[in-house]
Amino acid sequence: MIEGVIIRELKPIPDERGWLMELMRSDWEIFERFGQVYLTTLYPRVVKAWHYHKTQTDNMICIKGMTKLVLFDSRKSSPTFEQLSEIFFGDENPLLVKIPPLVCHGLKSIGEVTSYVINVPTAPYNYNKPDEYRLPPDTKSITYDWGLEPGLKHG
Repeated sequence: MIEGVIIRELKPIPDERGWLMELMRSDWEIFERFGQVYLTTLYPRVVKAWHYHKTQTDNMICIKGMTKLVLFDSRKSSPTFEQLSEIFFGDENPLLVKIPPLVCHGLKSIGEVTSYVINVPTAPYNYNKPDEYRLPPDTKSITYDWGLEPGLKHG
């Protein structure tokens, strides 16, 4: 696993009415600080990649569908520099994944339904000076084959 990435298994708590699942708590070791909460969706087989942050940490949870999260460590001082990790999370594997700054990441919906991913970053989005950097999914600087499907919007 990439240095600084933390994965926490999430546990649904069912009863006769349905179920509840805690996604993030301030008393969990994985919690750093709160910036905002947002939801992003991915249509089936669509890739949203690559992006990274210089200061912000992301905390991602796929709450519907199944999603492949791919991580690439771009930190030259890291013991896992240039390492890739694939994490499959969602309906069949509820996880909270903490992604440190400068770890490039991307998402691909791997099922036949739209995936819903919640992110709880450590900083609110700054509209005037965003801490958001992007590379295309087929960038030459990261050797990874997303299996991009023609005719779908990726990026």
